[in-house]
Amino acid sequence: MITPDQALSAIPGGLRVPLLEEFKGIVNNYMERRWASSELSGGKFCEVIYTILHGHAQGTYAASPSKPTNFVQACRNLENNTNVPRSFQILIPRMLPALYEIRNNRNVGHVGGDVDPDQMDSSAVVAIASWILAELIRVFHDISTAHAQQLVESLAEQRMPFVWQGDDIRRVLSPDLPLKDQILLLLVSSSGRALADDLFNWSGYKKRGYFNRLLRQMHDKRLLEFSDKVGTVEILPPGSKAVSALLNRLAKET
Repeated sequence: MITPDQALSAIPGGLRVPLLEEFKGIVNNYMERRWASSELSGGKFCEVIYTILHGHAQGTYAASPSKPTNFVQACRNLENNTNVPRSFQILIPRMLPALYEIRNNRNVGHVGGDVDPDQMDSSAVVAIASWILAELIRVFHDISTAHAQQLVESLAEQRMPFVWQGDDIRRVLSPDLPLKDQILLLLVSSSGRALADDLFNWSGYKKRGYFNRLLRQMHDKRLLEFSDKVGTVEILPPGSKAVSALLNRLAKET
C-alpha cells in the first residue's frame, strides 16, 4: 500500500512535508486533548493548503507555504481558476476560511475570542482537515475517495502505534506496561472518553475489583474522571500530560 507521502509526490517537498506535519499536529494535539494547539495547527494547515492550490492553478509552486495578506479574499480568488478540479476551485476554497476562522476568532490565535478552545471546535478542525487532505490525495494520485480516506486514516493511526483497534475491541500492543499506563493509552485512543466496561474488556485484565479500585485511585490523582454511577471514564489534563511523556519514552525505546 502506498503512503500519503508517496500519494502526494506531485507536490514539492517544501509544501508536502509541512502539509503532512501540520496534519499530524492537528491529530496529535487532538488525541492529547490540547484543543488550542490542535486548532493552531489547523490554521497553519490552511496556509499550506492555500499555497498548494494557488501553485497548482498557476503551474508553479512556491518553495514554502505563505500566508496571504487577506486570507478570505485570497481564497475567493481561487474560485476564478477554471482549469482545476472543481474541489480545488470551489469546495476547498470555501472550506478554508471556515477552518481558518476557528483559529482566528475562537480565542485560539488571538485573545478576546467569543469562546474558549474545546473539543467541539477541535473535532471540526480534524474532520475538515481530514476531508481536504483526502481530496488532495484523491486528485493527485487519481484514486477512489475510499482509498484516499484510508491513507488519511493511516496518518492518524500512526499517532497511536501502541494501540491496535478492531471493529469493537482495542488492545495495547505492549502488554507488559503497567495497567495504569494501558488504561491511559486506551482512553487517548478513544478520543479521551470511554465506558469503564469497555476499558476493562480492552485491557484483558481479569480482576474487575482491582481494576475499579485503580480507576478510583487515578480519579483521586486527577489523571481521569471516573463516574461510578454512569460508568464512564474521561481523561483529564494531567492524564494527557502523562500519556505524552509515556509516548515519548516508548518511541525512544522502539
